[in-house]
Amino acid sequence: MSTFTPTQTSLQTLFVSVPNMVRLIQRKGLSNCLVGVADRIEQEFLRWEQFDKSARLAFHSPDGVVELMPIADAQQFSFKYVNGHPKNTHLGLPTVMAFGLLADVDTGAPRFLSELTLTTAIRTAAMSALAAKKLARPGSRRMALIGNGAQSEFQALAFRDIVGVRELRLFDVDPQATAKLVANLSGQGFEITVCHSTTEAVRGVDIITTVTADKTNATIITPEMVEPGMHINGVGGDCPGKTELHRGVLEMGAVFCEFEPQSRIEGDMQQMPADFPVTEFWEVLAGRKPGRTSAEQVTVFDSVGFALEDFAALLFMSDAARELGIGEMIDLVPHSPDPKNLFAQLGLGPALAIAA
Repeated sequence: MSTFTPTQTSLQTLFVSVPNMVRLIQRKGLSNCLVGVADRIEQEFLRWEQFDKSARLAFHSPDGVVELMPIADAQQFSFKYVNGHPKNTHLGLPTVMAFGLLADVDTGAPRFLSELTLTTAIRTAAMSALAAKKLARPGSRRMALIGNGAQSEFQALAFRDIVGVRELRLFDVDPQATAKLVANLSGQGFEITVCHSTTEAVRGVDIITTVTADKTNATIITPEMVEPGMHINGVGGDCPGKTELHRGVLEMGAVFCEFEPQSRIEGDMQQMPADFPVTEFWEVLAGRKPGRTSAEQVTVFDSVGFALEDFAALLFMSDAARELGIGEMIDLVPHSPDPKNLFAQLGLGPALAIAA
């Protein structure tokens, strides 16, 4: 294993570990990372039709899910490994753990391997804020944040820096989670109100963001809570059998998603019939379909997370690592002057091979 230098061009793979990702984010600045990943997501979504896309491959168990999320364009392939196990916190483990890879399409050579747990938190928040920037009413400043766990700080800061949110109304069934969030957001420029129920938290806000973790068909937001002109950012309903929004909420306004074939299986729209109308968000970015059409319209972003967002985040982090000289070059795959002689990599002569 060697320290990364920008001039290395061997088959080695640039690896960014958790400690190095922390260094990268600290040096770039979290706000710059949130804004930069959002910009890169928008850039890649505008190339939507150039990608070979598929829904993620998911393996479900009673307590969670393990997923692989692949995507590719003509030059690069990426995948993310990620889990979702809400009960993990009782074991001292994160609910979400992830890593990902970028590879050359022409050769299959792996070029960038990285932690993606921290990066996923950044890209999820960046995607939420990008969608709200395009779909919420202009001048939205007040947001309810329902679910105050590991994702909540990232969501709050992304909405501050990308949308302009300055007032937060918080609720979580776990008061300690809310106390943690309040402490972490101290001095970050927010006016914060801790609420005692979801109903109290959402009253009079411009934006509702739900980031709950329980793997259950929940109804965190019901139609009577929704006021004209609200934008609803549903993040926690992201696999079969896991929802946050009452189906009546989806019927109140325009619903937007990332990749429709995946979202109909995993999102809150899994409750709806197959012909329920939805708009893929890239079409709004590209100007092919309208976003919000009036100040009084209710808009819903039914977010489940899509591989193209991870592709964009990996590209951003790869560029940042090379710019800052952060990371290590590792031998993830064998390399020798004779690619046909893989056996020689073992360093076994005939006698040693027989003895083994």
